[in-house]
Amino acid sequence: MEGLEAVRKRPAMYIGNTGIGGLHHLVYEVVDNSVDEALGGHCSDIKIVLHVDGSCSVEDNGRGIPTDIHPTEGISAAEVVLTKLHAGGKFDKDSYKFSGGLHGVGISVVNALSSDLHLEIYQNGHVYEQNFKKGIPQDSLTITGNTRKRGTYVRFTPDAEIFQETTVFNFDTLSVRLRELAFLNKNLKIAISDKAQNKNHVFLFEGGIVSFVQSINDKKDPLFSEIIYIYKEDEKYILEAAVQYNDGFKEQIFSFVNNINTVEGGTHVSGFKSALTKACNKRALAMNMIKSGDSFSSEDVREGLVVVISLKAPEPQFEGQTKTKLGNSEVKGIVDSWAFGALDTFFEENPAIAKKILLKAEMARRARDAAKRARDLTRRKTALESTILPGKLADCSNEDPALSELFIVEGDSAGGSAKQARDRFTQAILPLKGKILNVEKARLDKMLINEEIKALISAVGCGIENQEEFNHTKARYHKIILMTDADVDGSHIRTLLLTFFFRYMRPLIEQGYLYIAQPPLYKVKIGKQSQYLSDDNSLKTFVFDWAKNNVSLAFVNKTESPTDLHKLLDDVLVYETKNHAISVNFNLEYKHCHQLALFMHQEQNIELDNSEKLIAQLQPFFPDFAITLQAPDMAPVQNVIQHDIKHTEHEIIQEDEVETEYKKVDGLEKSLIFTKSNISWTLPLEFFTSEKVVELVATMSPLFMLEKNRWVLFLGNREKGIEDQGILRMGYAIGQLSKPYMYIQRYKGLGEMNPEQLWETAMDPETRLFLQVKIEDGLEADAWFSNLMGDSVLGRKQFIEENGKFVKNLDI
Repeated sequence: MEGLEAVRKRPAMYIGNTGIGGLHHLVYEVVDNSVDEALGGHCSDIKIVLHVDGSCSVEDNGRGIPTDIHPTEGISAAEVVLTKLHAGGKFDKDSYKFSGGLHGVGISVVNALSSDLHLEIYQNGHVYEQNFKKGIPQDSLTITGNTRKRGTYVRFTPDAEIFQETTVFNFDTLSVRLRELAFLNKNLKIAISDKAQNKNHVFLFEGGIVSFVQSINDKKDPLFSEIIYIYKEDEKYILEAAVQYNDGFKEQIFSFVNNINTVEGGTHVSGFKSALTKACNKRALAMNMIKSGDSFSSEDVREGLVVVISLKAPEPQFEGQTKTKLGNSEVKGIVDSWAFGALDTFFEENPAIAKKILLKAEMARRARDAAKRARDLTRRKTALESTILPGKLADCSNEDPALSELFIVEGDSAGGSAKQARDRFTQAILPLKGKILNVEKARLDKMLINEEIKALISAVGCGIENQEEFNHTKARYHKIILMTDADVDGSHIRTLLLTFFFRYMRPLIEQGYLYIAQPPLYKVKIGKQSQYLSDDNSLKTFVFDWAKNNVSLAFVNKTESPTDLHKLLDDVLVYETKNHAISVNFNLEYKHCHQLALFMHQEQNIELDNSEKLIAQLQPFFPDFAITLQAPDMAPVQNVIQHDIKHTEHEIIQEDEVETEYKKVDGLEKSLIFTKSNISWTLPLEFFTSEKVVELVATMSPLFMLEKNRWVLFLGNREKGIEDQGILRMGYAIGQLSKPYMYIQRYKGLGEMNPEQLWETAMDPETRLFLQVKIEDGLEADAWFSNLMGDSVLGRKQFIEENGKFVKNLDI
């Protein structure tokens, strides 16, 4: 097949799949080209932008794709790179000694699988541009202007014909990979922004993988402040490793080869583990902490370990299509030798640190011995040994794990209802008494003597991680459902359970086995009719639907009223939902977001390019606030624009100097600061150009009559009425009018529901609603569990202070 036709015919061969993984792979392929420039010392900044039109752009300040005419193809070298497979520099060892590309086919595949691709190259003082559609050039590479910068800019839109599942990029998923790349390439600045959701991350780590370890241990308590850094290289390999211990009980090993995350480890990880065990045992003997012939196991010396291993190899051999495990056999011996020498020297020079590690290993060994005595109760038993299963478990009769479900419920009363409601063939019930142990703060031996934890491990049947008998394929159920009450205690128990599964049965989450049930929060009754509602949004929708047929609206001192009350109430509901979402995205109070939408609706010409006029326009809408403008990395200023780093290397330029070129800068980099006494909040100027905000303002237009006029909401014959003003007050008024006519029962406990109700609403496969638990960002999840469930009181306090304003229903 000619050109890129083969890629469009068999896309999965080149990017793995055409689902969400393959979609993100397109971004990684473009970014990897920029990272390869950084590895060669030619690039320091990479900027990724997810645009509101669904496209993605990647820009770097590297050398730029070559623009000269290719000697044999007769077209520009850039067009060859974009349209020919295997035309890049990764197959030429003189260009890139170590390449981070996953498949080596690069940007030509991205071009083939994009409905549109726009290329800009900044080189030799010129701007070169070319456009493509589905891999086919629409023009030739042409000089379109002059510039002082250098690098490459690629903006592409995934082809919906190829990616039929979704073409929407996930900001969090991309951030995981980009953060790893920034950690692995010290002093490389990688910025990503999502224009639709107002999310931004900037990753820049001067310490490289040392900063990586610091970041992981940021929410934990390290055993010692120093991070052990290892750097070794020869003519073929480069090894970097950063090591630190914390007072936790889990090991965390992150390994990479040529910037590729080898999540399954491989020979480089095996070599490091061997070296660490030997170095610790040698030092323990020298310090008389163990006797001759005795030794610590590898598991003992790895408790609380955090290590990042980064190997650069010219020709890595990976096992499997996913390339997540290194297979080069010679690497194990090399890493073992290098790491052992470095660790042995460090321990000799730092005996105090070595002693802390060995004391922790000794405690781990004692705990492991104690846990071994309790382990028999946690091992998976076969069907013939099922009497060992916990007595409180009401097991299902089906023995096929793929068809079996385990409901973990809170308390005996809920367990009783669930046992009566269940399908006995496929559904098992395990009631837990009270709150289970917080495993974030407990060592393994304590965990394994906790009755509720023992029952849970025995019921699931696959053992726990870091134990010899752990095997996630032996799980007795492929659906494990957490079904707790809707109150604060239920939320806490669910979080404790999630902590346990994340720390000790994480592969079950990664296999998609863990779910959260969504039993109804409300039962609403009007007359003889009743309905179950899952959450507060459903309740509000229900009440508004009731209002459409039972209330009337009139304006004070005016004769007219809305001609279509049904549509008006629908619009109010949509407006409230959008206002809530934008408030969360921009970290605003609901009322402030509403005021900003009013401002945008009423001001026809908002002066975003003139700070004094903009502040003067805003001040009447926020009379109690002092408003100032702030540019990045600067004190509040007036009428100054910081030109983007990609153009001028941090230089501040007056507005008239960059008038023509600034239009090409994507997004406004300034922010407004609103201050009143001890209250201060920040609003990026991108708020006013955000697509979601523009939609909110458009939704307000037919509702503005509610804002500028006082209105009265009547119930039927107008004997009762509520007078008010404002869009956001409509929901309150409807709620007040509906109270005498509705019986709203809020379920705090599943035990309040009879078995028929529980089956119908939460357990019947035909009608139930489950949330599947997934791990989008393992590092971020680890930090959250450490912060919220660990010993960091300050971290929890900070979280409450930052997010408390979004709480709607607080149980106290």
